[in-house]
Amino acid sequence: VGPEALLLQKIKSTFTSFGVFFLQMGWGDLGAFGEPSKETPNLDQMASEGMLFLDFYTANPLCSPSRAALLTGRLPVRNGFYTTNAHARNAYTPQDIVGGIQDYELLLPELLKKAGYTNKIIGKWHLGHRPQFHPLKHGFDEWFGSPNCHFGPFDNRALPNIPMYRDWEMIGRYYEDFKIDLKTGEANLTQIYLQEALDFISKQQASQQPFFLYWAIDATHAPVYASKHFLGTSQRGLYGDAVREIDDSIGKILKHLQKLGISEDTFVFFTSDNGAALISAPKQGGSNGRFLCGKQTTFEGGMREPAIAWWPGHIPAGGVSHQLGNVMDLFTTSLSLAGLQPPSDRQIDGIDLLPAILQGKLIDRPIFYYRGNEMMAVRVGLYKAHYWTWSNSWEEYSKGIDFCPGQNVSGVTTHTQEEHTNLPLLFHLGRDPGEKYPLSFVSDEYQRAMEEISAIVQQHKVTMVPGEPQLNVCDKAVMNWSPPGCEKLGKCLKLPESDPKKCFWPH
Repeated sequence: VGPEALLLQKIKSTFTSFGVFFLQMGWGDLGAFGEPSKETPNLDQMASEGMLFLDFYTANPLCSPSRAALLTGRLPVRNGFYTTNAHARNAYTPQDIVGGIQDYELLLPELLKKAGYTNKIIGKWHLGHRPQFHPLKHGFDEWFGSPNCHFGPFDNRALPNIPMYRDWEMIGRYYEDFKIDLKTGEANLTQIYLQEALDFISKQQASQQPFFLYWAIDATHAPVYASKHFLGTSQRGLYGDAVREIDDSIGKILKHLQKLGISEDTFVFFTSDNGAALISAPKQGGSNGRFLCGKQTTFEGGMREPAIAWWPGHIPAGGVSHQLGNVMDLFTTSLSLAGLQPPSDRQIDGIDLLPAILQGKLIDRPIFYYRGNEMMAVRVGLYKAHYWTWSNSWEEYSKGIDFCPGQNVSGVTTHTQEEHTNLPLLFHLGRDPGEKYPLSFVSDEYQRAMEEISAIVQQHKVTMVPGEPQLNVCDKAVMNWSPPGCEKLGKCLKLPESDPKKCFWPH
């Protein structure tokens, strides 16, 4: 056994706690990634003390499937977080969704729990809100947050306001007990989520308990919010205010780990569930830097994410990695650090990033870009091949719904679904990160690259066994009318009659 292998064995022989910051931000929202206003000093410092990943991806251009992928280490098309109601449609878990995370899926907290970890989720769950999908039934020991995003306010007759939970029971609802001022953007939720994190870490440190903290807050998701102290402090408007408060909160959490003397025993990773939502730009939209389009699309702006690994005493400071990474790798990497093996009875798409993080190695692996039930594109090395292109429909576009505002690449940002399976559009992302200049079909470079990519795609399709789609059926009767705990609060609402229907997913 060589010295590098011995080092990894030594690291894995001790309990290591984990912190994952999983938010919605674009690749270009951080100073460390080139944002000119430099309003993220704590995340920038986290990068300077740790490792910056420049080629890190999410598993889907939408929130729910990405979260399912992170926690299972599997593509959404495998774990069921997709729809077959229409081809290549983005789908998530709104209030009326019937499906959610299935019992046969093994989530990261379930596996860590068997190894002695205490696990907490703070913020948005988004993997189904019916009782069988509750996060405490899937490995988490504690929960403070909501099953859905902070949409609303609703009238509690046609649509109920989203509940907030502490562990098994709701403790109130958005806009009623947890205020969000839609005129000013003021809300104190990020401060509440911060304190929950600090208290949880202190409690685990005091009992010498290894932990997994999943901090999944939603302040940068429209409608964007920030606390009074941060409102009006950013050059970037309300969205920038929210980013500044998140940055400040992450800085406080990292300093807390250091103050308690457990930073060298805690592996922390920051990334995003999808690219910045340009549909809400410019007032409530982030930045995807030089990349094409944003959330909802399988262009780089929709799926390449900011990512930082931080682990003082283990990760060399100031590192920059070009390793192709994916949120699913956090599943496999965390298990590896805990000395655990990933499940062997199913296809796991995440890889162990420790050789890249600790030794600077580059691991060959492709990145697959899925939209619903369709593999839209694949990246191998610096080449990206599009087998399908679609931004959003002409009907939506005519109504002002635009996932690529100010960006129009002829034949690429298409408003009808365009198939390129016979002759994929091929880009060299090193020379052309904005996906503006497809390579000539007749060039030697195209032929060489596609020969390699085609073999990888063929092998991928051989191993692809889709899971049962969870995002096909909607029913108003399953909304958050009477969540557990509503009786104590006097907040139970009358359920309508069940009327299940196929969900409609326009894009």
